[in-house]
Amino acid sequence: MFPRLLAAVVLLSGSGVLHGSGAARAATGVPVPTSMVALGDSISSGFNACGWYVSCTSRSWSAGDNAEVTSHYLRLLRLDGDIRGHNRNLAVPGSTSAGLMNQVRQAIELKPGYVTILIGAQDACVGTEREMTPVAVYRQRLDAALAALREGVPGVRVFMASVPDLRRLWQVGRSHAIARTFWTAGHICQSMLARPSSVKRADMQRRARVRDRVIAYNEEAAEACAALGDSCRTDEGEVFRFRFTLDHISKWDFFHPNAAGQRVLAEATFGHGFEWSDDGQDTR
Repeated sequence: MFPRLLAAVVLLSGSGVLHGSGAARAATGVPVPTSMVALGDSISSGFNACGWYVSCTSRSWSAGDNAEVTSHYLRLLRLDGDIRGHNRNLAVPGSTSAGLMNQVRQAIELKPGYVTILIGAQDACVGTEREMTPVAVYRQRLDAALAALREGVPGVRVFMASVPDLRRLWQVGRSHAIARTFWTAGHICQSMLARPSSVKRADMQRRARVRDRVIAYNEEAAEACAALGDSCRTDEGEVFRFRFTLDHISKWDFFHPNAAGQRVLAEATFGHGFEWSDDGQDTR
């Protein structure tokens, strides 16, 4: 999706399981991790951020290495070079919360020190309202995945980013003829984007209900994070609130974040994460 749009983002940072021997230690803040993994859907995989219907992991807001985006990985690399080359992206385009556990299992094998998770946009972006993942099911899946990750990687820290505001996408693109054509011809996120030109009461109410579902996902994700105590952080709704424009959206599909959108995501989420410390200095 796009800045603030992109779906439940969860960042996980672990100070207990690290690759290498030079992890920074500090009296205050969280030691800089020396490895990281990105989990989630097409937003985190950088889908359509550099080409026609391909994942551009180098431009991912999370684990990408493209200087234009200035991802979490590159920001951490500035603090401690030991993370260099230890950035893996396991996010799968089209994934819903149902696929998160499988990604977590793969992450556990890697024993990362930092994990980002952004999941939930595809739970709401479906063909019809009836197909949206029930809120309780979303929470159960998230709780199970986080529990497995914490057990599999002791000491892991979690940061959860909010799912972007899908209605904002409709608002910024509904007057754009090409965007409307892509949404309709590609059957993109029809729960929200069906009949994009319509302002009839039924369609407006439908969009409001889909937005409410995203808000509910974000609330549940925040509660799941809080249950982990100090080992978890959220973006405090920053991604959801971001007023992105079409300048942040890929022109390949008028749906996913482009490089500029990925850059905004990185900036908006990193500032709400952990207080990474190098030699005792607060880096936030």
